[in-house]
Amino acid sequence: MLFATLSFSGMHSTIKHVSADMHPFEIVFFRNFFGLVALFPFFLRHGLAPLKTNRLGLHFGRVALNIGSMIAFFYAISITPLAEAIALSFAAPIFATLLAIFFFRETVGIARWIAIFLGFFGTIVILRPGFEAITLGPILALLSALTWGSAVIIIKNLSKTDSTVTITAYMVLFMTPLSLIPALFVWEWPSWEQLAWLALIGSFGTAGHLTMNLAIKLAPTNVVMPIDFVRLIWVAIIGYFIFAEIPDIFVWIGGAMIFASGLWIAQAENRHRKQKAQ
Repeated sequence: MLFATLSFSGMHSTIKHVSADMHPFEIVFFRNFFGLVALFPFFLRHGLAPLKTNRLGLHFGRVALNIGSMIAFFYAISITPLAEAIALSFAAPIFATLLAIFFFRETVGIARWIAIFLGFFGTIVILRPGFEAITLGPILALLSALTWGSAVIIIKNLSKTDSTVTITAYMVLFMTPLSLIPALFVWEWPSWEQLAWLALIGSFGTAGHLTMNLAIKLAPTNVVMPIDFVRLIWVAIIGYFIFAEIPDIFVWIGGAMIFASGLWIAQAENRHRKQKAQ
C-alpha cells in the first residue's frame, strides 16, 4: 500500500506537469493506453486467463464510473493545487458508504454516521464557502470522489470472484477505447518528450492499482487504509519543490478530518464483517 501511494503520487505529479501543454482529456486516454501496455507482461505470462470472468456487465459498469472519475480528477489536478485535490479525493469512502446506504439498504450504526458527518465537515474546512470562492477545480475533485466511491462498491463486489489482475485488465481494456472519444475532440499529436511523460503516467497508474488491489486482498481494510494518508504528504512535498505550491493549514486540517472519517468507516465495516462471520 505504501508503494501504491508513491505510485499514485508520481502519477498525479506527472499529470500536473504534462497538463501545462496538453488537454486533460488527452492525458486520460494516454494514461489508459500506456496502462494497457504496462499489463502486456501479465498477458504474455498468463495468456488470456486473466480475462476469464462471468461478470462482464459489472466490469463495464465499473469502467463507466471510473472514466467519469478519471476525467474529473485529471482536470481538477490541472487547475488545482496538488495537495488540495488529493485531500478532497479522500472523500471517496464517505460517498461509497452513503451510496451503500441508499442503494443497497446497508445498515449503518451511529459510529459510521458520525464519521460521515466528520468527513463532510472536513470538505467544508478545505473549501471554506463564504470565505473563499469555490472554483471549478475543487468541485471536480469532489465529483471525482463521488464517482470513484461508486466504483469502489463495484470493485469490492468483483473482488469476491475475480482476481486483482482481471479487475485491472478489464479496467484498462475498456477504458482505453472509451477515453479516446472525448480525447478526439481536443486532439493534438504529442511530442516524443510528452510521450515519455505519458508512458510514465500509465506505468505509475497501473503499478498503483495493482499494488493497491493486492494490498486490499492481502490485509484487512482497516490495516491498509491508514497508509493512504501518506499520499497527501508525498504530493505536498512534490508540490512544494516542483510546482512551488504551499498547502495552507486548512488543507491539512480538512484533509486529516476527511481521511480520519474514511479510516473510521473502514474500521467500523471491518468490525461489522467480523460480527457477521461470528
